Amino acid sequence: MPQPNDRKRTVAVVGATGAVGEVVLRLLAERDFPVGELRPLASQRSAGTTVSFAGRDVPVAEATPDAFEGVDFAFFAATGSLSKTLAPEVAKRGGVAIDKSSTWRLDDQVPLVVPEINPDDLEKHRGIVSCPNCTTIGFVMALEPIRRAAGVRSVVVTTLQAVSGSGKPGLEELARQKQELARGDAPTTDFYPEPIADNALPLCESFLESGYSTEEVKLLHETRKIMPLPDVDVSMTCVRVPVPVGHSATMLVETERPLSPEDARAALAAFPGVEVMDDPQANVFPTARHVEGRDEVLVGRVRRDLGSDRLWLWQVSDNLRKGAATNAIQIAEEMIRRGLK
Repeated sequence: MPQPNDRKRTVAVVGATGAVGEVVLRLLAERDFPVGELRPLASQRSAGTTVSFAGRDVPVAEATPDAFEGVDFAFFAATGSLSKTLAPEVAKRGGVAIDKSSTWRLDDQVPLVVPEINPDDLEKHRGIVSCPNCTTIGFVMALEPIRRAAGVRSVVVTTLQAVSGSGKPGLEELARQKQELARGDAPTTDFYPEPIADNALPLCESFLESGYSTEEVKLLHETRKIMPLPDVDVSMTCVRVPVPVGHSATMLVETERPLSPEDARAALAAFPGVEVMDDPQANVFPTARHVEGRDEVLVGRVRRDLGSDRLWLWQVSDNLRKGAATNAIQIAEEMIRRGLK
């Protein structure tokens, strides 16, 4: 007799025509997610187009409340305003909204989940589950094995973030500016405040009155909620770099108990979803090129700080996969496994 976990689900993807939405569709097929009916949804502007899923073209409908009738899972890969309006409509109709925007992340009633770290939080869901920021996911995936091995007091982190973290507009701006530079023309800016080609911008998203960017404060508050480390000190700078896919970060970690680089590597290598690439004598370390198209978070350059017992790490992850689409689908898979949906 078929078990409840074996049944097919009705799945909606909001923002199906966007950069993350396209990856969600591809991974649903790649991971053999039990999709019975697929409902690709988008704004009114994109309604009527088609998306590819499992070798066939599926029409895109407008994302309206009625579109979620009978939906089991709705993956939101769209604007925060859309998820703020429509995620409660999914929950009201008995489905689960898994949202990639920042709208619900710090809501006390909404779990913020990385399944390798805090899957038990899913038991408290009320129809909405939030995915962390793409930068936060790679960061905490590298930090959690260290915390379990020796505790964590503080982290200083600088991120180098790919333009796809800004969606298709970021990718398009980089591609256009590279063409302009190749022609000998000055790069034109439509999306970022300064040219991104051949450049690095110490701004991800927008600045707050404090002088920090919105992306930087997400790293602090989301990390504290996920791990949970309500008092951990995270000092951060987020930088946009001219890389299509793959967020990187350099991390200086202060542990509660001394941890050797060798033991840190062992803890990282044993953690699900993390792979260590660290052989400095052979010039082996992870880069954005290594991680594109992969779900693993890659870690290297593990070494003791020269002036303290703190540890340095270098971490890279595919911001469109584990940083977004993969994590969202893993949440749904874990909910099915637990009988929560």
